[in-house]
Amino acid sequence: MNSKQRFRARFIFVLIILAAAGLASSLYWTQVVKGKSYAMRATAQYAKPATNLFDRGTIFFASKDGTRPAAAAVAGGRVVYMNPSLMKDSEGAFQAISMYLDLDREEFMRKSAKAGVYEELARRVEDTTAASIVGLRLPGVGAARQTWRTYPGDRLAAHVLGLVGESADGNVQGRYGLERTHESTLKRSQSGASNVFADLFSGIKESVFGDGTSSAGDIVTTLEPTVQGYVENVLAKAHATWKPDSIGAIVMDPESGQIRAAAVLPAFDPNDLSTVRDVRVLSNPLVEHVYEMGSIVKPLTIALGLDTGAISPSFTYDDTGSVTLDGKKISNFDGRARGISSLQDIVNQSLNLGAASIALKAGKEKFGEYFAAFGLTGKTGIDLPNEAASLVGNLKSGRDIEIATASYGQGIAVSPIAMTRALAVLANGGYLVRPHLTQEIIREDNTTEVTPFQKEGPVLSQRTTTEVTRLLVEAVDTALKNGAIKMEHYSVAAKTGTAQIPDPSAGGYYRDRYLHSFFGYFPAYDPQFIVFLYQINPKGAAFASETLVDPFAEIAKFLINYYDIPPDR
Repeated sequence: MNSKQRFRARFIFVLIILAAAGLASSLYWTQVVKGKSYAMRATAQYAKPATNLFDRGTIFFASKDGTRPAAAAVAGGRVVYMNPSLMKDSEGAFQAISMYLDLDREEFMRKSAKAGVYEELARRVEDTTAASIVGLRLPGVGAARQTWRTYPGDRLAAHVLGLVGESADGNVQGRYGLERTHESTLKRSQSGASNVFADLFSGIKESVFGDGTSSAGDIVTTLEPTVQGYVENVLAKAHATWKPDSIGAIVMDPESGQIRAAAVLPAFDPNDLSTVRDVRVLSNPLVEHVYEMGSIVKPLTIALGLDTGAISPSFTYDDTGSVTLDGKKISNFDGRARGISSLQDIVNQSLNLGAASIALKAGKEKFGEYFAAFGLTGKTGIDLPNEAASLVGNLKSGRDIEIATASYGQGIAVSPIAMTRALAVLANGGYLVRPHLTQEIIREDNTTEVTPFQKEGPVLSQRTTTEVTRLLVEAVDTALKNGAIKMEHYSVAAKTGTAQIPDPSAGGYYRDRYLHSFFGYFPAYDPQFIVFLYQINPKGAAFASETLVDPFAEIAKFLINYYDIPPDR
């Protein structure tokens, strides 16, 4: 072979190699990189439905007895369909299928008269029912495998669990709640399609785009289903009585930040969104909304006053009923003067001027520093999406009036979860914890990732928290509804709050709309739980002492009995 022939042979060989490489690259791109997209296009043109089979990790509750009932899982069944072009006897087919499915005759006939090749008759049909329909051997009638996300508790903890929805390419994704937070963990393969070439190159794909290990797994929440259900029932009764625009509750371990219950009404059923008229109901106001919380802020103001040394436990002031600061008048809720008043009077009678006096004695700088230390100026980092930032610009105004109003919970707005975390500082000896709803993640490789407890501080001394707790216990025992919810064998620290609701259209505040809030922890000197309650614009009552004391008492007694908490007095 001469040199010219050798050159031609080599040239042809190189061309073959390049062509093979180009073909391989094209096949790789078509079947591996874009395979799912093309498969979906193909199934969309086929006479049999593309039912988007998918798998997804399970979300579990964590029961007191150690069991883990499913809160969100994947269910399977069939979609029953017809091919109108093959339908021979529409009336006979309708009569036969109606023995198994509740069908609308007019709708069935309309679909059977269409010129297409696929019309859906029913989704989420049990396998046995679908098998019976297929067994009828009706021309043009069939059933295909289908999977879907299901929530066994229906509305139970709906705002926390969230829900899933389909993306533009047909994939199921978490949209709200823990479903969205843990999307990367819960998502699984969403197509049953596979091909030899894709399998051949799977090792190459993993080596180029990752090591092939999966972060997929199941989620175990901190929610206790019995507690969650009880709290939701208590809220439902209060909602029926006072008809607020919204009502919510949080039950949290103040030491660890684990949330045992978190509920909001109005709620929704993630299994059936057909009744949802306003998509805003799907968002979680416990995390995503901020409010001016009112007098439940006063114990924090007292705490910072004591902790800075601005006041002592024997502090008194002359309550004149109202005072003018920076040209604006503030007053007690009823405008009445109390004369010489103590810290206990401030708590028992919820005196705005008392809180303002303490804040001004501590000074603007210290007041702002402590509110930041309580976590009220930032986000909690809770494992839920769309956490709202606090609106606390008034703390930086430099004016006495803004510090005074903030001291009793007006002029600054925070989320319910941020408020709960801040108040937990009083219950746990002065530490700022991170509230969380994920107890652990169980990976597909059987490894377990436990959520660690996170806390900062102390941000208050234990002497301060003990003194504030004493004031709150005394208020419950003697002043709150005249001692009606005092427990003989359990100390309870609690405080109500009533705040005016801002009027966004006219400016200022509504004269007839209020936010009611309440928090309490127990047993007061070694708390197992902190309970936070709020409702927006309840009807027929002006103060939280009328609307939220009894719901709190119900929840507290239930928790004490359910967890068999030992008495502390």
